[in-house]
Amino acid sequence: MENTVSESPIHASLVFVLAIVFVATLVRSTFGFGEALIAVPLLSFVMPLQVAAPLAVLLSIAAAAVVVVQDWKHIHLKSAVGLLSATVFGIPIGLWLLTNPHQQIVKACLGILIMLFSAYSLWNSGTFHLKHENRPLLLLSGFLAGILGGAYGMNGPPLVVYGSLRRWSPQHFRATIHAYFLPASILGMIGYWSAGLWTRTVTNEFLFSLPAMLPAVFAGRALNRRFSGTGFLKYVYVGLILIGAILFVGTITHRI
Repeated sequence: MENTVSESPIHASLVFVLAIVFVATLVRSTFGFGEALIAVPLLSFVMPLQVAAPLAVLLSIAAAAVVVVQDWKHIHLKSAVGLLSATVFGIPIGLWLLTNPHQQIVKACLGILIMLFSAYSLWNSGTFHLKHENRPLLLLSGFLAGILGGAYGMNGPPLVVYGSLRRWSPQHFRATIHAYFLPASILGMIGYWSAGLWTRTVTNEFLFSLPAMLPAVFAGRALNRRFSGTGFLKYVYVGLILIGAILFVGTITHRI
């Protein structure tokens, strides 16, 4: 009787973790962003944040690697390289912002700006459209992604905004964003390793999560291919509005 009682919570926790990993990876594989806001907060209910955060990054690396192998022909390589190169210069500023006494105000303003831009773009689709690569805006997006990544672990919004302005197809959007996140996540994991946070527990949790992650990557690819360009962008803007709202509400309630 004692064994049954002690094993039950472990079993329930494992099912919970696998469900979170599946949903978060499905969102990431379908749209190219958003999994961190799902995975890390929910995983932290059943494991320490010091395990949940690096676990999410490991899963990001694995998912991005699969997507890059699947759809490398759809990657806008120059865009991905430009975004990543600018990100490197933004990360130190993000780390400085992390320790800045006014960071909560900056974070709240950022959430509001993301919501306003996304809402405007959602209701006035087609107003902003870059027909050709815009190098200054590309580098600015990558730079801002580095700042947000270094400060809040949230690289996605500037990348998503640039991709939506360029009107990338759903397939190009998914592949290019993942091509950016693969090396970016590897750099992040190196940081966790140097800080001693890549532990055996993290590796074990990652291996346990693979049976949920891999099917989600392939399911996300199938969903991504069902979207049209206009319909896909609407979902992208709705996703950005949710990210901005979570950022704003989390800031004023001191939960993020």
